[in-house]
Parts: sequence; C-alpha cells; structure tokens
Amino acid sequence: MSWCLASYSCFLRSTGLNFCTLGRGPCRAEQVQKQRHLAFRDRRAHLLAYAAEFVPSQESNLVGTLKVSGFVRGQTLSVNSLVHIVGHGDFQMSQVDAPPDPLSLNPRVVKGQKRSQDVDIQDDSVNGADEMEEDVKVLMKVDASKQESLQSEVVPDPMEGEQTWPTEEELQEAEASLKASRKVVKVPKGTSQYQAAWIVDDGEEDSEEDEEEEEDDDIDDMMEEAASQEGEGSEEEEELAEEECETMTVSECVRDDHYDEKVEEDEEEMLERYKQERMDEMFPDEVDTPRDVPARVRFQKYRGLKSFRTSPWDPKENLPRDYARIFQFQDFSRTRKHVFRQIEETEGASVGWYVTLHVCNVPVSVMESFKDGRPLVLFSLLPHEQKMSVLNFLVRRHPSNSEPVKAKEELIFHCGFRRFRASPLFSQHTSADKHKLERFLRPDAALVVTVYAPITFPPASVLLFKQRSNGMHDLIATGSLLAVDPDRIVIKRLVLSGHPFKIFTKTAVVRYMFFNREDVMWFKPVELRTKWGRRGHIKEPLGTHGHMKCHFDGQLKSQDTVLLNLYKRVFPKWTYDPYVPEPVPWVRDETMPPAQEVEME
Repeated sequence: MSWCLASYSCFLRSTGLNFCTLGRGPCRAEQVQKQRHLAFRDRRAHLLAYAAEFVPSQESNLVGTLKVSGFVRGQTLSVNSLVHIVGHGDFQMSQVDAPPDPLSLNPRVVKGQKRSQDVDIQDDSVNGADEMEEDVKVLMKVDASKQESLQSEVVPDPMEGEQTWPTEEELQEAEASLKASRKVVKVPKGTSQYQAAWIVDDGEEDSEEDEEEEEDDDIDDMMEEAASQEGEGSEEEEELAEEECETMTVSECVRDDHYDEKVEEDEEEMLERYKQERMDEMFPDEVDTPRDVPARVRFQKYRGLKSFRTSPWDPKENLPRDYARIFQFQDFSRTRKHVFRQIEETEGASVGWYVTLHVCNVPVSVMESFKDGRPLVLFSLLPHEQKMSVLNFLVRRHPSNSEPVKAKEELIFHCGFRRFRASPLFSQHTSADKHKLERFLRPDAALVVTVYAPITFPPASVLLFKQRSNGMHDLIATGSLLAVDPDRIVIKRLVLSGHPFKIFTKTAVVRYMFFNREDVMWFKPVELRTKWGRRGHIKEPLGTHGHMKCHFDGQLKSQDTVLLNLYKRVFPKWTYDPYVPEPVPWVRDETMPPAQEVEME
C-alpha cells in the first residue's frame, strides 16, 4: 500500500506547501505502518464475491445452487469443506470451477482480431464470452466420503437418560395400597374389572350431590349478605359525597400538544433497569424472603457452601436437556493444534486463484441481498466448526455505552467471521473452578460472556451489539474468544438478610430472615456471615414466627446485618439465531423542531 501513497502528495489549501515534505507528517506515518494480520482470517480460506448467479432447484424456486466467483484468499480452499455465508448460515459445495480471470495482468490476445472497428470490437466481445464459457474448467468435485456434514446438533435419545427402577419394597407398598383401596360394588353381569372402576355407587353419588347442594346454598347465602352490605354501604357513601360536594366553575387549561401526558413504555422500562442496576450495586445479590411461600420451597434448588472458592461442585451434575444437544471435546487444546496442523496439508484451490464455487441448497434471499449492493463474503469452515457447543468470551464494556445491559438479554454477536443473535450469561473472570454470575454488564471490570453457539477455534475477536427498535446496532462491549468449555460452572448467588433483635456476648436473636419455624430448621446447616465480618451458625429456632438464636465468633453491632448465602448453577438460554440482518446505516438527524409563535404583551 505504501507504493500507492508515495505517488501522491498532500498540499495545504491556504499556502500550497507540500505537507508530505515535513519530517513527521501523516503521509509518512501511513507509508511506514504495517497491516495487522487477523489470525481467524489468515487460517481460513475466504472469498469476496466478484460475481454471483442463482440457479433455482427443480423442487422449489426458493432454494437453489449459488454460483459465486471470486479470488481465493487466506488458505487453500477444499471442495469437501463447508462454507459460511456471513449472515445466512453454513452450506455445502458441489464443485469448484476455474473460469478465466477477468482481471488478468496478461490478457490473452487472439490472432487475426481487428480492434480498429466498432463492429470488430462487438464481435470480439461475443467471441470472448463464448470463449470464457468454453474455457471454464472443473477443478474439483465433491467426494461424498470426505465431505463435511451439516449436522450441528446431537439428536438426544430420551431413553438413554438415567432411570431409577423401583425397589421390591416400593412394589409391595404399591400392591398393598391397591388392595386397601379396593371395594365391593354391584355391577351388571359381564362387566370387566376395567369397566367396574368407572361405576360410581349410588350412595356415594347421592352423598356427593347433597354436599354440593349444601355448598351451593351456603355460597348463595354469603353472596346475598355481601350484596346487601355493599348496597347499604354504597347508599351511605353517596349521601356523604353529596353533602361534601360543592359547585364551582373551573376554567379550561390550555393544552400543549408537545407535552407527553404519559411516559412511554420504553422509558419506563429503561428507568426500571437503571433502578435494578443501582440496587444490585448497593445490595449485591440480596433478595427479600417471601411470606406467601415457604423459603424451603422457594429456594429448594439452592444449596449452601462452606467456601465458594474451595467447596467441590460436580460439573456433570443436574445438566439441562440442552446439554444433550451440544458437542464437547475431550481435550480442546489438543484438537485445536491438530486442526491447525491439517490446514497446511489441505488440497484444493490455492490462494490467488479465480474460482467459481457451486454452493448447494442456498435460499434465494442470499442472492437478493447481493443484488442490493451488499458485499457477499464466504468463509471456509475448519473441521467441527459447524457443531454447537458452549462458547465463553472475555469482554469489556465499551466506554461509549452507558445503558444497563441485563443478563439473558438478547444481543448480537460478531465473533470472527460469524454474526448471530443469542442471550448470554455474565460471570466473573477468575482462576477458580466456580464463577459467580453477574446480573448486569459491569463497566469497571472484564466479564466472561457464555452462550450456545457454533464452535470457533481461537483466536477470534468479538463485538457485542444491542439492536434498537429502528434496526440500528449500538456497540455494547468488545473482547475475544476465551475458550469452548461446557464444563465452566457459573453460579448464581442469593443472599437472605436478617436483623439482630437481641444481642448478647457471642449470641444474638435474629429476625426477618425467615417467617416460620420450619424454614429455620431447614436452613440450619448453612453458615451465617455479617456485613461487618462476623461468622456464625443457627443454634435453634425461637417461637413460630421465624426468630432464631444464632452463635457468632464475636459480639455483633446493633447496625450490623446478618446474611445467609445460597448458590445455584445456571445455564444460558438456547436462543441462537444465525440469521441476523445487517444494521441500518446511521444517519445524523439535524432537523430542528418548528418554533412556536408566542404573542408577547
């Protein structure tokens, strides 16, 4: 690129001085700088479409073969590998052709042609087109035994899961319960045992009908009493209202058309998110204990840990069903090295060749987007890169964005050559085996983003965007691919808080953490801590309203708060969507609202 810049000179408009003659001008900086290599692009064959043609299939006009012509860049392109069309998904190829280079540095001149006349030029163009069609050579055709599969997910078998067969004692108890529930019922002759189970005894039916009638009568009486009370109350209220009311004249106020009477829904939602983010900063992970539901039922999926850093947690325990659909490597780093070594041994179209790729089963929308003037880019996939797994990205929030971004909120990812939509989890970036969930994307620290996505071998950069209602994309965070690891444990922490009611030397009576005796007994084994650094445990419940006697390693302060930590492993949502439209171009709106005419006295 330096040779091109060296052939031009920059001049100041006012003085005509050659700016490039200065020792340290911007032209000098542009001439000496080097182009930065992108590892994810250099390790994969890619092609920018110079020309494209869509051939519909015989079954449907919506799907067909896309013939894309262009120059091979990056690495050698194999016909047996898969190609990824940015924004449209993964596809297979049927063959690779070698048409004549339209931008050849040494064009072939046909003998006997006369270029002096226009008629001859037109004849030459037609003959040249015919020669191009005749000179198309088939470089490679797909080998079905070596072609990569499009399978991206594992089809799980529901019968392969762990099943617990009932024991002999449970079978005997079930038989005994059936015998105890059996009774003698009069049935017509020839009735089977199955039909007899549906026949209801007359006595039982009569008793049930009597009970229902009594209940209906009671309900009717209650409704009549309530209606009479409401009628009396409403009449009294109307009389009082008439006595208190006064008649007065009210002038109509001038209504401003530009004043918003109601706050828009998106503004209310944004305000609520700001409040939640602020509350999470002030009281991280704290929740209120519900009163309508027992705490042992509400938090039954949570557990207590002696130490968040050292306590064991099995990564294969209680996995969701989505984990049966993904792929996992026994040793990801070893597989990555093996795949990179195979790149040099690939046979196919070399770098710099002008080729035509026959891409199979492509929707017609791809060709329509290319006709609109948008660039069409194809990337060759490495082995296993079409398969789904759990990807972890290390990102940092961009300083230009200040809106709160909540976990599991739908974002748009630009990871290497892929563009997709997913709902991520945010977690802390630590060296431990467990990582605490972050409810919001923090601006002051680097976080790990976890999503379900196709496998990509690092290094690869990533950009996170948030789509507006008008189609524009706002940059949220930037980072890189950390690892492909489904065993990364993301832990959600819940903190229940209580208040010391009575304080003694090393004991205290704590209230407002639980509201019944059974919950206190259920969470008794979990360790307690306070905001001022004390540690303790529950000794016994006091009364029936959730008060409990607790023992600590020192005397509590009256302004201290007692906390109880609960933990649960969480997983991302399966919301992966590879079909993401390109963002709407940003247009600066400089239109000013019309000024209102105001009469001055």
